[in-house]
Amino acid sequence: MAKYQQEMLYQGIAAQYENIETFYHEKNDIQDVILFKNPVLGKMLMLDGVTQVTLADEFIYHEMMTHVPLFSHPCPENVLIIGGGDGGIAREVLRHKTVKRAVMIEIDAAVVEFSKKHLPEVSNGVFENPLLDLKIEDGALYVAQTQEKFDAIIVDSTDPIGPGEVLFSKEFYQNCAKCLTPQGILVTQNGVPFMQADELQKSVKFFRELFAFGTCYRATIPTYAFGEMAMGWASNHDYNDLDVKLIHNRFENAGIEMRYYTPEIHKAAFAHPVYLKNLLQNL
Repeated sequence: MAKYQQEMLYQGIAAQYENIETFYHEKNDIQDVILFKNPVLGKMLMLDGVTQVTLADEFIYHEMMTHVPLFSHPCPENVLIIGGGDGGIAREVLRHKTVKRAVMIEIDAAVVEFSKKHLPEVSNGVFENPLLDLKIEDGALYVAQTQEKFDAIIVDSTDPIGPGEVLFSKEFYQNCAKCLTPQGILVTQNGVPFMQADELQKSVKFFRELFAFGTCYRATIPTYAFGEMAMGWASNHDYNDLDVKLIHNRFENAGIEMRYYTPEIHKAAFAHPVYLKNLLQNL
């Protein structure tokens, strides 16, 4: 009989993933971590019964979280990554020739070591890149205390439960705003709005109170089921109506080979269906 891992992120809904091989499993009083192989999605990492990453579609999430802000900005040189212990965001950030330094703040050193050992396909050697400045500390505390300025801040967080909750607070976003250059961009992981509308509304409301522009853009990521995933977007500079020809020029000059991102998808990601427009009205 086949063995299955069950996911119950949303109340009233359960999903099952066939487990044909377990690579790692540790369950203690703090968390339940399992890395296993699914015949369709390849390696899958689940934390407390919630899928975190799969090798089959991680490229979509990491490309869209990274390249939409970095191709929007005219010349991103310094990038801050909060979380992202698997190295996928850092991998994509440092493909940009303009980036001189990427600071990555990960609260748990064990996450990085786990990813290096068990998910090297995701980081693809980025932890050895001299342009990556990895700091093991609290991301919320870092943005509250640092005097550095960044052209982009990418928050690759878990859902707003437990330790990740602070990364969705108004105080955290306010501190991020302080750390951005005048043309800087903040991008956040904001779940699937069809199922997690309150989470997105709360973040965008804070963005609009703290920045001149606050919205989200979307990407279709098969693993995160029940609708498109939303990436929160905040800036004091209006990038939401960039000419696709300008994005094309930046994309062609960068010479980066993609598996999902295109300038047309970049542009279209900010076009919202009616239900999402309604969610973001009058915040």
